[in-house]
Amino acid sequence: MSRGAIRAFLVGDAQADRVVPPSGFTAHLTLFVSGAMAFLAVFALALSMASGRLADRWAEELARSATLRISAPPDQRAAQTQAALDILHQTPGVAIARALSAAEQADLLAPWFGPDLPLESLPVPQLIEIIAGDPAYDAAGLRLRLSGEVPGAVLDDHTRWRAPLVDAANSLRRLGLISILLIGGATAAMITLAANAALSANAQVIQVLRLVGALDRYIAQAFVRRFTLRALIGAGAGMFLGMLGVALMPSASEGGGFLTGLGFQGAGWLVPLLIPILGAAVAFAATWAAARRSLSELS
Repeated sequence: MSRGAIRAFLVGDAQADRVVPPSGFTAHLTLFVSGAMAFLAVFALALSMASGRLADRWAEELARSATLRISAPPDQRAAQTQAALDILHQTPGVAIARALSAAEQADLLAPWFGPDLPLESLPVPQLIEIIAGDPAYDAAGLRLRLSGEVPGAVLDDHTRWRAPLVDAANSLRRLGLISILLIGGATAAMITLAANAALSANAQVIQVLRLVGALDRYIAQAFVRRFTLRALIGAGAGMFLGMLGVALMPSASEGGGFLTGLGFQGAGWLVPLLIPILGAAVAFAATWAAARRSLSELS
């Protein structure tokens, strides 16, 4: 659009605006659909961004942590544990290596077996927590050394279950983005229906305008302007309510896990401000296409 066309679009034309009904079901439908879809888009965006943060955190934290399990007879467990700790302290790339106490291991098993689990009477292996440094240690080389010097040691670097967790979080992020695309498509479809209904209801007025010399571009611009502004206002209201709902959700906490981190953080709060602009752009494109098609059919 030229500068003059943009100015005319923003300022409007009182004569052309009379073509589009200022109220009625098409106006209410456009406002409601834009607001509802913007509200849903805020939560889909929050889900996508939270899932992305979760995937990055899991990938980083789980990649740095590992567990060494000492499965040895009771009379050899202490010696093998100490031998494994000596090896870990000598291994380049191992930042922290410590044996978990009996109380810590009991806490790990409490969710499954209850708080009164008698560890001393059960063949529970000794666990050693390993935190990798930067650069990380050579897991394959560490396994070879442990197998030769500590027969009962089994190194678990969480690879088997780290990847599925990260994939699940990434899938949620993709689901959120797909939801936003579907919301945009549904908004375009509903606004197209509303624009077609308004054009059909004003067919006689459009014919009169043509008789007095009005061009189809002039008539279409009136519809595009009115529906775009309606979509912008509705999407702005829906975005505000959606952000308010996200702000009222519980903040992230370790106790609550993922469900308490479904929100925006830092500069992420600015991203939903794009939703009304995108909603208006979708309404502009949908109404323009509907107007040109309907006007050609009314010729």
